[in-house]
Amino acid sequence: MTITILLFAGLVERANQREIQLTLPEQATVRDLLQAAAEQYPALSPLLGSCFVSLNHEYAAPDHVIQASDEIALLPPVSGGEEPLFSITTEPLSADKLIRLVSNPHAGAVLTFVGTVREFTHGQRTVYLSYEAYAPMAVEKMKQIAAEIDERWPGARVAMQHRIGDLQIEEIAVIVAVATPHRNESFEAGRYAIERLKQIVPIWKKEMWEDGSEWKGHQQGPWNPLATYDKGGQ
Repeated sequence: MTITILLFAGLVERANQREIQLTLPEQATVRDLLQAAAEQYPALSPLLGSCFVSLNHEYAAPDHVIQASDEIALLPPVSGGEEPLFSITTEPLSADKLIRLVSNPHAGAVLTFVGTVREFTHGQRTVYLSYEAYAPMAVEKMKQIAAEIDERWPGARVAMQHRIGDLQIEEIAVIVAVATPHRNESFEAGRYAIERLKQIVPIWKKEMWEDGSEWKGHQQGPWNPLATYDKGGQ
């Protein structure tokens, strides 16, 4: 059967049209519809994991069977704006939000890494951490990491968020979410993501101890001529 699907808001911008058509088998479900939409309209795929499906003006469950006569609409999140995949923020982080951002019909596994503020490091007690970032560059480097992951694990979808400001013990500092077709890829890509984030994303933390403090920048960055310059000669 051929069905017509109405689009709204950000979906219209991505598809460049107000409605799309899909060919589905009889007894297809809402879940089948979303998978077909991702395959036939790849530009919509990044948003489908957080969209709702409406059948005849009512929200439909994933296993709801579609009829050819149904009026069908894809509804983006009611919050309005599209949540960014990569961001530096002062707001508390939520793993659930990132899972929704990366989930898609092709993913069989979603891995999340959550980095929190710990109290003791090598026996020294931390009171709190203060994070600072060069935000515009940090976001671009996160996008670079996602591109690297896509080359190594095609089809992987990645989201990263890092919080800045003063964070107390046990608060979440960073979240990485990776969705892949298979679980092994999600473990490998997730580990790669957090390690690369530590290497190249310009974020610093100030460890506040009971008896002092210290700034630490974990990124390696590119070759630094001042760090390797031999003062003994040209």
